[in-house]
Amino acid sequence: MTPVIAKTREELAAVRSGAAGTLALVPTMGALHEGHRSLIRRARQLADTVAVSIFVNPLQFGPHEDFDRYPRTFAADVEACAAEGVDVVFAPTREVMYPDEPQVTVKSGPMGERVEGVTRPGHFDGMLTVVLKLFHLVGPDLAVFGEKDAQQLAMIRRMVADLNVPVEIVGAPTVREIDGLALSSRNRYLSDAERRTALALSRSLQAGAEAAGKGPAAALAAARAVLDEAAGATPPLELDYLVLVDPATFLDVTGEHTGPAVLAVAARVGATHLIDNTPLLFGKESS
Repeated sequence: MTPVIAKTREELAAVRSGAAGTLALVPTMGALHEGHRSLIRRARQLADTVAVSIFVNPLQFGPHEDFDRYPRTFAADVEACAAEGVDVVFAPTREVMYPDEPQVTVKSGPMGERVEGVTRPGHFDGMLTVVLKLFHLVGPDLAVFGEKDAQQLAMIRRMVADLNVPVEIVGAPTVREIDGLALSSRNRYLSDAERRTALALSRSLQAGAEAAGKGPAAALAAARAVLDEAAGATPPLELDYLVLVDPATFLDVTGEHTGPAVLAVAARVGATHLIDNTPLLFGKESS
C-alpha cells in the first residue's frame, strides 16, 4: 500500500478529516531504519490509522551539530512506510512547520538541562517544540517513541502531563544490530574502525546490568571500566557522560536507591555523537 503523502497543512488536514477510528503518530527525522520500522509496527498494533512524520527539525540542532549533513533519504523512507502499511506520511518543509521565526517555544525546564541537555544546550527545547506542533497538526490519539532516547521519552511524557495534551505516549524497546550497537540514523557516519570503538557503549551497559545485583555504585563502576578501556582505542571513544538516573526525572540516583533506574551513556566516536541506555532495577523490587 502506498501511503498518502501530505506536504502542507491543508493536505494534512484533508487526510486527517477522512481518517476513521484511532490515529497513531510516529514522529521521525527520516533516514528510517529497522528501529523506526519497529515503532511503526507497534503503532499499527494500537491504532486504525498510522501516520509517520518526516522532518529534520532545525530547532533541536546546535550551531556546531550535524543538521546540514543529517541523512535525508525521502524516497527510501516512503518505500519503508509503504512496506509497513503506513497510511499517511507528513513531510513538511521548514517553511510549513515554521512559516515565521518562532517567538514562543516550549521550555524544557530543569530536566532539559540535565544529562544530554548539558552536552546539547537547547536541544530539548527544540525537540519538545516540534513534537507539540506535530501533535497539534496531526491530531493523533497516541504517539510512539523509541526507548533508546530515554530522556526524550521522559520529557515528552512530562510535557504531555504538564500541558494536558490529549495524546497517549507509548514507548517501544530499543532495537539493536547483531553486534549490539543501538540502531541510529547516525550509525551510517561511522567508519569500520569507528564502529568497532562504538560497540563499547552497548558493552558498557551490559557490564553495568550484570553488576546491578551489587548495587548502583557497582553498576556504574563496571560500565565505566569498559568505557575507560575504549578511551584508549584507535580511534578513541570520547565520553560525554555515563549516568545512573531516575527514569522519570533524570536526576542521579543514590547508592541506597531501590526500584527502577536508567543507565545512560553518550559519547563521540570521530565526529559522531551516539547515545544508548538500559533500564535497571535495584533492591527488593528486583527480586
